[in-house]
Amino acid sequence: MAIGSRTTVTRRLRWLLPALGIIAFLLVGGPLGSLAGKVAEVQKNDSAEYLPATSEATRVQDLAKRFTGKDTLPAIVVYSRPSGLTPADQQKIAADVRAITDQLGDKLAAPPIGPIPSADRQAAQVVVQFASSDAQKLKTDINWIRDRVGDTPGLRGHVGGPGGILADLMKVFDAINGMLLVATAGIVLFILVVVYRSPILPFVVLGAAGVSLGISNGLVYLLAKHDVLTVSGQTQAILDVLVIGAGTDYALLLVSRFREELRRHESRYDAIRAAWRASAEPIVASASTVILGLLCMLVSNLKSNRGLGPVAAIGIACALVCMLFLLPAVLALCGRVAFWPFMPRFGSRPAEEHGVWARIARVVGARPRLVWVATALILGLFATGLFRLEAGGIPQTEQFLGNPDSKVAQDDIGRHFPAGAGSPAVVIAKAESLGDVVKTAQGVPGVAQAVPFTPVPPPAATPPIATPLPKIVDGLVRVDVTLAVPADSPKADDVIRALRTKLHALPGADAKVGGYTAINLDVQTTAQRDRNLIIPLVLAVVFVVLIMLLRAVVAPLMLIVTVILSFFATLGVCGVVFHDLLGFAGADSSFPLFAFVFLVALGVDYNIFLMTRVREEAGRRGHRAGTLAGLSVTGGVITSAGVVLAATFAALSVLPLVFVAEIAFAVAFGVLLDTLIVRSLLVPALTIDVGRAVWWPGKLWKRAAADEAEDARRQPELVR
Repeated sequence: MAIGSRTTVTRRLRWLLPALGIIAFLLVGGPLGSLAGKVAEVQKNDSAEYLPATSEATRVQDLAKRFTGKDTLPAIVVYSRPSGLTPADQQKIAADVRAITDQLGDKLAAPPIGPIPSADRQAAQVVVQFASSDAQKLKTDINWIRDRVGDTPGLRGHVGGPGGILADLMKVFDAINGMLLVATAGIVLFILVVVYRSPILPFVVLGAAGVSLGISNGLVYLLAKHDVLTVSGQTQAILDVLVIGAGTDYALLLVSRFREELRRHESRYDAIRAAWRASAEPIVASASTVILGLLCMLVSNLKSNRGLGPVAAIGIACALVCMLFLLPAVLALCGRVAFWPFMPRFGSRPAEEHGVWARIARVVGARPRLVWVATALILGLFATGLFRLEAGGIPQTEQFLGNPDSKVAQDDIGRHFPAGAGSPAVVIAKAESLGDVVKTAQGVPGVAQAVPFTPVPPPAATPPIATPLPKIVDGLVRVDVTLAVPADSPKADDVIRALRTKLHALPGADAKVGGYTAINLDVQTTAQRDRNLIIPLVLAVVFVVLIMLLRAVVAPLMLIVTVILSFFATLGVCGVVFHDLLGFAGADSSFPLFAFVFLVALGVDYNIFLMTRVREEAGRRGHRAGTLAGLSVTGGVITSAGVVLAATFAALSVLPLVFVAEIAFAVAFGVLLDTLIVRSLLVPALTIDVGRAVWWPGKLWKRAAADEAEDARRQPELVR
């Protein structure tokens, strides 16, 4: 009776513990998930927010507040009529200026400047200086202005400048919680249905991924709200696809091993325990690699990069916890039913032992040296496209796919005004050097004009001052320098560099150059410094993790080399695609860094999944047979995981931004390259060709060396 009672208690605990675990996850995930939709409220998308305090543009921005008393962000309203502005047009523009003043007066740093007519009398512009760069509020105000200025037949009215660009960015990022998530979930669901051919299991996996996404977004919102980290629209987009993609990858590995164990164990509870023990190490190692690689971004000088690192790391950690604890609990309760109608039967033969991956393994095993040399040459050929990659930054208006209102406005400004009008470079210098600063700035090629900053003009009823005096604050003076080239173009960056060179050389002026263009230039320069620092750091972290996981040195070195080769091959293909096929204006300076962190951290995952299984099989079958068995058994699940991750990142392309589209293509292509070529052909072929030495100095190598010594000792005896 006592034995029967214990058996009953054990049976009850077997289903009760998973059920309680699921309830606990829901109790935690529910409240945090309800906060996920508020992440947009704490986003910081103004590039000025990203700069370090030590950059020249940041120092100028802080000093410029002394002249206006607050942060400012200009938006430029440009009107144009090809046949020339009519008196009615001028009345319409004047009425718009009054309406903007009345409607938005308390939100402006100063009354609107203008209308300023163009030399050809075909256009006019009004500069609206907003007193805050709060993206959400700005978007609403810019949209109100756009509705106001765009309602006259024949008269074009558009809003550009930094304010217009930021408003268009926010419009794009608003799609994250809708279009992007729907696209990502739909793609993943379709792939899971194809992989599992089950109406149940895909929803189980996607549900667990959804819980991890809700928890991670909720945590990010709370941390960003309390200024613990910085989150941008791009960061949130990457977080969403990363959590769903990586979480699904971990789920695929666990589910695949669960299906194997269900053939070996009659009890579903025994099967999930065995599957968990076998899968936990590679999943934890994989997630740890990604997390540590992402946390390397904390050494970045750009706040956007420092924010992306912990934000994405939080997402991976949440995906890891959910897939190691929530998903096993659900699978334990579902058992074989989760795989319906193709349920794995106890004692049945795994399809992996005689499927397509078994045939690929035989090909690799037959001629390993030919396989790895051929694949390495192919990757090297891909890498030659690096010469086509231009990663020095792109104009802000060229970062959009399509023609948003800010881009159209910039085109109109460039046709009728000095291209940099409305977004001047800001020079702060000592007041006694004002004359020299103005004269020197005007002599720099690419500068249209340089004028001292004056107090806000008095109301129209007050007699105007004939010649307003420059405003002097704490012995400093401000000079606004209008560029003759578009303020967000590479040519404008060259003008800023020339300005800084000339003005820094003025004795006693202590001149500093900031403003919209300088901010973008400093962001690009800092991004280049970051990638030179972070890329070697990520490689070192990944190498250490691989050594700890594989208990060897040669195998991690080999894997690092293959991942680097794959990375360069991916960048080479990106260079050709971006420049020659898609005609992009270039790539952001941070693109190589983002691509490297994701491709190395994520790409090494598949090598981890493969090599941990190879090590396990090699311990039972020997090195060569174990390598081929590991490839055969893991081939299907790793390929499925790679396709899922590539598809989730490809979903980023629904956001009409060049940078996001480039990251989406790079990661999707790179992951497929790692999955289908590097992990399937290059790594196993190299592992076989190098031989047991790949496990040096670990136990597998020592055991193999001992076996060889024993064979050598016994050889004479065997011959006799």
